[in-house]
Amino acid sequence: MSSRQPPGPWAEQQAYGQPGPRHEQEYGGQAYGSQAYGQEALADGHRAYEQEYAQHSGAPHAYGWPQEQAAQPGAAQAADAYPPYYDAYDPYAEPEPEPAVQPTVIVGEAERAPGYTLPDVQESAWDVDTRRSKLLGRVALLFLLLVQAGLSLRLKGTAFQDEALYIASGHYELDNLLHGTKLPADFASYFSGHPKLYPVLAAAVDSAFGLTGVRMVSLGFMLSSTALLYALTRRLFNLRAALGAAALFSVVESTTVLGNFATYDAAAIFLLALAMYAVVRTDRMPAVAVLLAAPPAALAFAVKYASGLYLPTLVVLAIVTAHRHRSVKAAGRGVVLGAGIAALLGAGYALSGPLGGISSTTTNRAHGSDSALTLLEHSAEWGGLVFLAALGGSIAYALRGRMGEMPWIEGVTPGRWRRAALGALLTGTALLAPAYQIHLHTQVSLFKHVGFGLLFAAPMAGLGMARLIGPHFRHPQLGIMLYVLTLVFGMVQAQQAYSFPDSSQMTAYLRTMVDHKGRYLAEEQEVPAYYLRDVTGWEQWQNTYFMDYRDKAGKHYTGPDAYRQAVRDGWFDVIVMHGNVTPDTYRAVQAGLKGNTHYRLAAVFPYTTSSGQSAYRVWVKR
Repeated sequence: MSSRQPPGPWAEQQAYGQPGPRHEQEYGGQAYGSQAYGQEALADGHRAYEQEYAQHSGAPHAYGWPQEQAAQPGAAQAADAYPPYYDAYDPYAEPEPEPAVQPTVIVGEAERAPGYTLPDVQESAWDVDTRRSKLLGRVALLFLLLVQAGLSLRLKGTAFQDEALYIASGHYELDNLLHGTKLPADFASYFSGHPKLYPVLAAAVDSAFGLTGVRMVSLGFMLSSTALLYALTRRLFNLRAALGAAALFSVVESTTVLGNFATYDAAAIFLLALAMYAVVRTDRMPAVAVLLAAPPAALAFAVKYASGLYLPTLVVLAIVTAHRHRSVKAAGRGVVLGAGIAALLGAGYALSGPLGGISSTTTNRAHGSDSALTLLEHSAEWGGLVFLAALGGSIAYALRGRMGEMPWIEGVTPGRWRRAALGALLTGTALLAPAYQIHLHTQVSLFKHVGFGLLFAAPMAGLGMARLIGPHFRHPQLGIMLYVLTLVFGMVQAQQAYSFPDSSQMTAYLRTMVDHKGRYLAEEQEVPAYYLRDVTGWEQWQNTYFMDYRDKAGKHYTGPDAYRQAVRDGWFDVIVMHGNVTPDTYRAVQAGLKGNTHYRLAAVFPYTTSSGQSAYRVWVKR
């Protein structure tokens, strides 16, 4: 290897570099390739790296850049003896940016369409109705309806007094319509609904399917009411609130009992639900479309006069639900609905003639003696849970339109004043029936009338249940707890309310004792009059509420005295009493039977109800 120093960039390095002692072995030997070299390089850095190679080789030019090596004499030999030059690794140096990749543009070729596109992702929350959520909602609704039907059908019993009254009167009304037969009584004077509406329907069904068939009609009405409630709540709010409303309403006491109760309450609730649905469903249509709600609303009042208490709610609801779309002009929608209902009711009244039952059973009903505290306790017991859920839902809805699951659609919610008005209207309607019966101091039919108000409060209760669970089902256990409590209370209360005296043995025995000629006194006379209408007439049965009697000497008696004297005179051929409905009359009859040789105690038929044990006692004239 030559010791001459060729010119080049390494010459300057050699000038200031200090040559150290040479190793005993040649370059590439053990001493150079040993670990000592690596330690020096790491310790002294880049400068030690260059000096070490300069001292060993004596020809630092061999480590020059490739173009310089090629121009120097002896470059080939240096390349064979030494490895190529590499820059020392600097761990603190910033990486050089990668060159940007320029897209290839094909000149003259039209832009090609993508091979495929990704579909829009559906909203993950239940606040938006999708095909999947609708299907799941309908399946859940079907399950709720099956539970409701099971709760109602588990209630068993013979005809209750009211059921017997309406079905029996319906047969006489039907005969009057078809054959012109004279009515045995003026049913319109004391019925709380038009006698030619529900009673006629019930009688027609009873002729073909009996009492069970009539009760199944009531079940159909209540199941349809729950389905309509689900539909209107989904339109007002969302699917989750709709399921909550249907779940709570379907298991309360009034819904369960009326679903297997042959009275016109179930039909009236169905018609109110239909009118309510029509009001909500037409909220985006022209104002005249709300008239679709007028016929079912007017018919609900005709079927049961107490339904008139909720007609103002329907009118105001028409205004509140239209405000979002028609601003101040929404008031016209309420005027149209109110005028339509009034016109239909006026026409119906003109065609049907005077209806004394409106006054005697609704507007001017006799006052009772029940205290306001007792009525409040019973109202809270029968509908308190649903009312509290509706109250909570109203407050939460007024404060915030949505739960925040999808904040980007917050703007589509109604304004705060409208939300507050809707909650106050629907929840406050639940208080109408208790307030009116507190005014009357009577709890007659209170448990049924509470159900009317709960129909209107149920949408807010469903919303309250959804807010209780929270966004994204954060607390499902709270919703389950509310539903289970409502279910358990409803089942127990329904079983207590649906506890009637078993009249099967009594009526079977009376069938062998009565005919078309006798006179019969019976407590709850509607029951034997219904079951024995084929062998007796309605006018043959005397009730135990009021009686006028004139004895053989011409003396006139009224009230309990009339019953006592009539029994003493042997006026009745058969007497049936148990004393639980009219205790004053029962005591008067017992007084007339004391020492009376006209009658004998023929049979005693015990029964058990939720109030305890009792018995029908049958006295037959000797």
